[in-house]
Amino acid sequence: MPNTPKIAVIGAGPSGITALKNLLDKGLHAIAFDRNIDVGGNWIFTENESHSSVFETTHIISSKTLSQYEDFTFDDFDPNTADYPSHDELRNYFQAYASQFNLYDHIRFGILVKKCEITEDGSWQIHLEKEGAESIENFTHLVVCNGHHWNPRWPSYPGTFEGEFLHSHSYKKAAPFKDKRVLVIGGGNSACDVAVETSRVSAFTAISWRRGYRIIPKFFFGQPSDKIGEKGSWIPLKVRSFFFDTLLKILVGDNKLYGLRKVETKFGEVHPTINDELLYKVRHGKVQPRLDIQKFEGKKVIFEDGLEEEYDAVIACTGYYLSHPFFDKKFIDYSSGPVPLYLKMFHPKIENLFFIGMFQPLGCIWPGAELQSKVMAREIAGEWKRPENISELCQKEARNPHYRQIDTPRHTITVDYHKFRKALLKLLPSDYVSKQPKTQEMHQ
Repeated sequence: MPNTPKIAVIGAGPSGITALKNLLDKGLHAIAFDRNIDVGGNWIFTENESHSSVFETTHIISSKTLSQYEDFTFDDFDPNTADYPSHDELRNYFQAYASQFNLYDHIRFGILVKKCEITEDGSWQIHLEKEGAESIENFTHLVVCNGHHWNPRWPSYPGTFEGEFLHSHSYKKAAPFKDKRVLVIGGGNSACDVAVETSRVSAFTAISWRRGYRIIPKFFFGQPSDKIGEKGSWIPLKVRSFFFDTLLKILVGDNKLYGLRKVETKFGEVHPTINDELLYKVRHGKVQPRLDIQKFEGKKVIFEDGLEEEYDAVIACTGYYLSHPFFDKKFIDYSSGPVPLYLKMFHPKIENLFFIGMFQPLGCIWPGAELQSKVMAREIAGEWKRPENISELCQKEARNPHYRQIDTPRHTITVDYHKFRKALLKLLPSDYVSKQPKTQEMHQ
């Protein structure tokens, strides 16, 4: 493989731009490819289904101080940013980050990465497509930042629903559901947001859960709830989870008080849902709780308790597959089962392949992606060397996750925000923050 690094970054979303920034900081030749027309990934709202974008009314579910790059904080961007920024504020933040660090000259937009293959000399051959024209380029290193919220996972039930049946991937705003009877499937953040928003305009909205979910308010004691959690980050995880669960029961109460399915898992076994409005809407009769679906019959939905109701639309908020369509599935396929990557980024055998942002914290992704990117850039620049027992570490991490979660595709890449951050910081020098733009030679 050639000695001079030439690095390809797939994606210019929140993880891709920090990967690119930190590679360029080390004077490395790096290019990012993105199918969109600007940076920001799924935080660029559009009603077009060409990519998975946020909803019209989306705000982030982690607070701004735990959802920012250290190299470019929200205070650096706009000190008046809300505690929970909207998708529009976040899009502007990411684009300001790209401008601040002169990234645009190193990003090629409107390009689809179709295939990535390792050549005989160990380098990467990458097949690209732009406006129907295909090309092939070679790189020494590959950095994957394509996100994991874009390939919809559909639920399966007996029978056929003859009304409108869509995935949250296709849901953009509530207006099309005005005066309709709507059933939302799921208890995660997207499901609760969709139920709340459609209830403002629908004739009737219900939400179907197959298990109980913890609904965590965005504020405790007048502060963002994740900031309250941060104050106890020094406490062992099991103890911290117990206390947070107890606090939640005291301040919010049991689900049964709201007619919602009972929580039967320990804290962390299922992703908690951050939402201030669902419980309000339930208690005001605007969102009706329902059990799991037993089957469909035309426009009729039959639930597991025997209740039968007709709906005009069913919106499945049932998550996404972890997907890398540019890899041959025999080569890499993390769509099911454990993901054996050290620190969720290092492959056990392929030293010139990195995954940035492919983890799901109980918190925000891109602060951890920023730290991953700094570790990666240090290694490629020759300033740090990965452990020799990397294969063993990959397996150990897969066998010992931070949380013992239930066995579903959604829970294969979960990390505890604070533990994950500490593990990455151990690999970085004390002066790892780099706020000044570097003078960079443009590579195209």
